[in-house]
Amino acid sequence: MAGLTVADVFGPPPGDGSRDGFLSELAAVALECSTAAAAVLREGLAGRPRSIDTKSSATDMVSEVDRGAEAAVSRVLATRRPDDGVLGEEGTARPGSSGVRWVVDPLDGTTNFLFGIPQFAVSVAAEVDGVPQVGIVVDPSRDETWAAVAGWGARRNGTACRVASGRSTLATALVATGFGYQAARREWQGAVAAHMLPRVRDLRRFGAASLDLCWTAAGRYDAYYEWGLNPWDLAAGALICAEAGGRVEVLAGRLIVATTPELYEPFHSLMVAAGATDIPPGTEPKHW
Repeated sequence: MAGLTVADVFGPPPGDGSRDGFLSELAAVALECSTAAAAVLREGLAGRPRSIDTKSSATDMVSEVDRGAEAAVSRVLATRRPDDGVLGEEGTARPGSSGVRWVVDPLDGTTNFLFGIPQFAVSVAAEVDGVPQVGIVVDPSRDETWAAVAGWGARRNGTACRVASGRSTLATALVATGFGYQAARREWQGAVAAHMLPRVRDLRRFGAASLDLCWTAAGRYDAYYEWGLNPWDLAAGALICAEAGGRVEVLAGRLIVATTPELYEPFHSLMVAAGATDIPPGTEPKHW
């Protein structure tokens, strides 16, 4: 991504107003942040991480690569946007005073990364007054960069992408999902998936929510759903999918749903029947 400009990655602004200038500035910073973090991931691929810890459960891992990538983003933001807020998965947090907050997942798909599965990404989003306005997701394994600015459309490696509207009915839809780290939640999610599986074409579970949303944006999936994501998991990918023409909703507090526009209503009805819109056992409702 070295040498790429905002126009190369995000496309040209649709107008020439002050808003586009401001968003172009944020897009340039997002590009610099994601480039710095992706370099840490690529370097980490060359050697096995030496420090691996766990967070919410024994299956929720974090490595020195996660922390190093987040530190790389933090250094860029400290220089380029020191008055902005930051929310990073690995603990970087400051409120800021500018009305802009950066939401960062330095390594989405840590388990895949540590197991050598090429399905992980850097996700960086900029919110303005709480609303995502810029998002970029970098997939180092495929050299794919997904990007969007609100009102500009979505792009993959600089080329416009769109959801696969009109391709599939519910019965022929290819659907992506993901599972949590706690055993009780995974058991519940498995029961939901078992209900849905015979009623769609098939289910896919690759383990990186940001890429699931981007792949829905490009028509590689018809729909995606997952319960229990955090802001850093979806802020960039949800904007990219919406700018690609998808319908993206957050239901029941923390159930993210992304589909083509015409699939949303039948897919939502299927999720209700499957129990996907219920609150998992033992989980307190959480809105953000």
